[in-house]
Amino acid sequence: MIDILIAVGILLAIGVIAALVLALASHYMSVPNDERVERIRDCLPGANCGACGYTGCDGYAAALAKGECAPNLCIPGGKTTADAIGEILGVEVGEVVPTVAFVHCNGVEGAVTERAEYDGFHTCSAMCLVCGGPLACKFGCLGCGDCAKVCPVDAICIDDGVARVNKNLCIACGKCVKTCPKGIISMIPKDAAVAVICSSTETGAITRKNCTNGCIACKKCEKTCPTEAIKVENNLARIDYEKCISCGKCAEACPVKCIAVVGILNEE
Repeated sequence: MIDILIAVGILLAIGVIAALVLALASHYMSVPNDERVERIRDCLPGANCGACGYTGCDGYAAALAKGECAPNLCIPGGKTTADAIGEILGVEVGEVVPTVAFVHCNGVEGAVTERAEYDGFHTCSAMCLVCGGPLACKFGCLGCGDCAKVCPVDAICIDDGVARVNKNLCIACGKCVKTCPKGIISMIPKDAAVAVICSSTETGAITRKNCTNGCIACKKCEKTCPTEAIKVENNLARIDYEKCISCGKCAEACPVKCIAVVGILNEE
């Protein structure tokens, strides 16, 4: 009986000592909570889209509190969110340029040539694994809607075989950009007047053969732009929106209409 009591006493002593050690460790080794993290988190929209470059709103809030990033990286939150975060941190907020997703393809049914018939899982990612898909243009939208499925606000639909973004609904989370296996979706300024609706970097002759709506790299848009905002590089027209004055001359000059008017043009 005495042996049992001694054993119980030893166990109790060990338990008490362990509890004391844990209590001391918790007190002296704990990491103090920064109350600003919770305040910043309340300012963020909660989309957890990752457009800021972090895993979600919690990760971004923690990084902001540590001073590791700028307060204007939350595109869905826009300037309102950036200003609120700047006030909490006591820092100056830079300019926030609203952006929207845009699909750089106009390979609608009848315009793009099909080189094979696909029979398999109806997703762009699966279709792309089979020799890049059934379209003759290896840059064309496959139209299965992988981008639409990940869009949290239903801003994307498939129209005539091509994904289209409703810029009035888009929150610029960038999930569609990351999802598209063709890489033909990018973020452009929300107030952009024009955009190139082609992604092909093939020569003009090959592009024309594969899709009647594709950029043929004729450089007429480049020659007509008064501010040198559009250049044809690697057989594809590209717009520098910092230089673009929204005159729309490039869209007028394009013989295949692969430059779309997507916003309001400046009147001259």
